Amino acid sequence: MSLFEMVTAYERLSAATSYIIGFVFHGDLYMVKTQELPHDLLKLDRMSSKRGGWAKVRVRLNSKVKAELVATATKLGAADLLKDDHYNKGECFERVVTESYGLAWTKDNVPCWKAGDISLNGEEIQIKFDGAELTNEKLLRRMAA
Repeated sequence: MSLFEMVTAYERLSAATSYIIGFVFHGDLYMVKTQELPHDLLKLDRMSSKRGGWAKVRVRLNSKVKAELVATATKLGAADLLKDDHYNKGECFERVVTESYGLAWTKDNVPCWKAGDISLNGEEIQIKFDGAELTNEKLLRRMAA
């Protein structure tokens, strides 16, 4: 599948109605809320052959894009907010964002086709940190079934 096909399928099958994308720039943590996934921030990649070799889509922001996004982004604090011995950066980012909205965060495994990472006023929001996997071909096939 192509990047376009995978992202289109993901948007159609996902419960999310908007997205929050996070990144670190010059030592600070930022987030950008968007209604649609900007395709120029997404890259087609592959899982390892050990994991099936499926095509996957990752959120990838280069330095130029980050510099442009900072103008409209919300600064959440220092990048140190992502340091935790028990959780990865994506999980830490999800916690920081959730708590910034005054909600309690707990790690869960709710699939993206059932709900977003957080729900605000009936809006399902998917939260992704720079470098995160958005979806993969295997998951899209499972979601479509």
